[in-house]
Amino acid sequence: MKIDRLIGILSILLQQKQVTAPYLAERFEVSRRTINRDIEDLCKAGIPVVTQQGVNGGISIMEGYKIDRTLLTSTDLQAIFAGLRSLDSVSGTNRYGQLMEKLSVGASNVIPGDQHILIDLASWNKESLAPKIEIIHGAIERQELLSFTYFSPKEESEREIEPYHLVFQWSSWYVWGWCRKRCDFRLFKLNRITHLHYSGKTFEKRKVPMPDLSAEKVFPHKLQVKAIFAPECKWRLIEEFGSGSFTEQPDGNLLFTVGFTDRENLLSWMLTFGDKAELLEPVEVREELLRIGEAIQKKYK
Repeated sequence: MKIDRLIGILSILLQQKQVTAPYLAERFEVSRRTINRDIEDLCKAGIPVVTQQGVNGGISIMEGYKIDRTLLTSTDLQAIFAGLRSLDSVSGTNRYGQLMEKLSVGASNVIPGDQHILIDLASWNKESLAPKIEIIHGAIERQELLSFTYFSPKEESEREIEPYHLVFQWSSWYVWGWCRKRCDFRLFKLNRITHLHYSGKTFEKRKVPMPDLSAEKVFPHKLQVKAIFAPECKWRLIEEFGSGSFTEQPDGNLLFTVGFTDRENLLSWMLTFGDKAELLEPVEVREELLRIGEAIQKKYK
């Protein structure tokens, strides 16, 4: 992909004083014309890349304006490569692993073999997730509309969107795009998407605002929850809400107080604790939880 190649070319130019276009073309398995266009794009991005003709000519970063070659330390590169490697965990390919090899050309002393940061962005739905990511990525590059069926808590609907960004947030993957049904930008969770396919139509790219991914915006606290949990639930409360979400009581139980997004999530979450938890507030949700418990008891009798 083009962005991968641009990063790779820039990395090589930072590591080597001068390289030739044929060398870059062979390294990235593209034509010299493509390399020339990439150099132009780097210049447009503000990187002062110069080309010198002749026997001793080549491509380099302008003298006097060179980026410090120590700008990316060994630790910095390790973090970058860990991130690139994590993308292979969801793409189902070795594309980013190959990019790492290209980035490390001439820098064997900078890229040690003991990788101690391991990131896996895959999920239980990896087999279905990887093809979706590839389709969305291709559509973004070609500015092609996507069509799919979407399942939200409120409805099942057919959507057609202009895709702009793939987003990994809250341990899940999303696509950010302009929804032609809602006439607005929307964030769609990939695990809720089925029958994803190219529509065969292209779109003119519009001005795209970055999604507000703050927890306050996406998961606003509408309910103030108070509940009592058994001591053996402590690990879950710490994992999901942090150690500041509860206080230990003299009898060993945990008084839990936190804001919650909506009633349905609160009900389903409380039920996962079985008889190890008691909801105190909100009172109306407590009463509904009691009715659910009675209905479950009736069904299993």
